Amino acid sequence: MERFAVKRGLQKKMGGNAGLSQLAAQYFTDLQVNADGVFTGSFGIMTRISGEFDADGKLALDVEQLKGSDLTAFLSADGGREQAMDSRRRYSAFLDEATGYTPKQRGDKAKEEAKKFSKARSAIKMANKTMEMSSSLTQETIDKANAMIAELESMIEEGTAPSEGKVKKLNDLL
Repeated sequence: MERFAVKRGLQKKMGGNAGLSQLAAQYFTDLQVNADGVFTGSFGIMTRISGEFDADGKLALDVEQLKGSDLTAFLSADGGREQAMDSRRRYSAFLDEATGYTPKQRGDKAKEEAKKFSKARSAIKMANKTMEMSSSLTQETIDKANAMIAELESMIEEGTAPSEGKVKKLNDLL
């Protein structure tokens, strides 16, 4: 499952998952939509693609592609390579429209989010080390830090990027 940042206001303008499903119908075949608006379809080397806007307002996509001998057979067939290239083009064009971002912007957003996760993990590690080594911290401060660490860890496990403010509060506490 991949998650992509969506340009502010685009999801509402598009009409949520219903609009996303209509957009997917332009790019993929065998499209099916469930009651929640989650679409499932396919095209070329993508044997299954499903997607929706998640609760955080991100585009969540799950893509299964041909692999191994199946992919080799597909590419060897008449027009296989062209259809494989068309599959990638359609997927990219769909992402452009569904997120409102170009491929470069999507990459930049992903790097930005990865940096937030990295900073949070680093702050947790430093806080634990500081608490371990310091003898001047009060129990109240340690309890507060442990609560902040637990919150950050739960955000990381959920796949939600912790804000810089939460990380800074932990760093400033110790």
